[in-house]
Amino acid sequence: MKQFFPILFLVIFLGILISANIYLTRRFTFYFDLKSSRYLYLTFASVTVFMIAGIIAFSNAASGFANLAYSAASIFMGFMLYLLLAVLAVHLLSVFVQLQPRILGTASLALAVLVTTLGIWNAMYKRVTRVDIPVKGLKKEVKIMHLSDIHIGHFWGPKTLQKIVDKTNQEKPDVVFITGDLFDGKIRLNKASIEPLKKLSAPVYFVEGNHDGYSGAQEVKAKLREIGVSVLENEVTHFGELQIIGLNHMRADHPNGGNPERPTIQSTLSQLNIFDGPPTVLLHHSPDGVEYANRHGVDLYLAGHTHNGQLFPVNLLIPLFYKYNKGLFNYKGTHIYVSQGAGAFGPPMRVGTISEMPLLTLKPE
Repeated sequence: MKQFFPILFLVIFLGILISANIYLTRRFTFYFDLKSSRYLYLTFASVTVFMIAGIIAFSNAASGFANLAYSAASIFMGFMLYLLLAVLAVHLLSVFVQLQPRILGTASLALAVLVTTLGIWNAMYKRVTRVDIPVKGLKKEVKIMHLSDIHIGHFWGPKTLQKIVDKTNQEKPDVVFITGDLFDGKIRLNKASIEPLKKLSAPVYFVEGNHDGYSGAQEVKAKLREIGVSVLENEVTHFGELQIIGLNHMRADHPNGGNPERPTIQSTLSQLNIFDGPPTVLLHHSPDGVEYANRHGVDLYLAGHTHNGQLFPVNLLIPLFYKYNKGLFNYKGTHIYVSQGAGAFGPPMRVGTISEMPLLTLKPE
């Protein structure tokens, strides 16, 4: 049955897109009293094809034209989402308040533009989230800046990273952990893009994310090592009192058999030389396999990946897919902190979520 899920998802997705295009065309034909809706159908269909094709075709391309096409497609995707929601909201309002159709149409467009603009600004604004976490066996406080999902690429570059570095240094952390998706595509995959990391005033540890893999994980890691970042690949290291486990991006286990040769969190942790006793922090891109981390005595599991859905109303659905979707959780004594991410993927927007830089203070319990 599961083998049909991708086909089912594609059918549902296409059905939603076609229905949305028909609905928007009919509403704007009514709003502006158009004699024919043919050109509106063509416009909305063309924008939809451009959005999907632009993101798929140019996400990993590095030319100036590709950057322009991907950027426009991504912004259009966010705008069209909020245009649909704005029209739905105005349509509902018109049931209770009688207004001229042209006013309803203008209000829908204005609302979509406003939400899109504020969403872009909100994604650019990085917020430091301060959280205290008690840890057994810790003798002295440790201040951690947890960075995740920066997504250097078509929208964000070294200037954005420099702002993140400056905010980090202002907080004077003892150590910086980056839990993946530093890069998003090859367009800015160069040493100059990550030069700001050299200015961090604390040691930096990095584990890969899925988008680093799409961009070229080994190239990403090589460039980070060149500037002095400690890259962890399924290994254990130590910082002060902390035992640090760094894992590549992988599945939690093989629930349905799967390929036994592919590493999982379950199998990898069993092969590592993890000491029983020191306060232990595990770094992994996605918040998976928490139960296996708990079995190996992990005190704090740091992850990102979810973006908390990034855009409304997706953020309302994300808990259905990730049990640990944002913020601090506890599983049988193992603390889990899932960052919403400091950047954005796809539309460079955040609506109903924030671009987050968690500052975690580990305190002796």
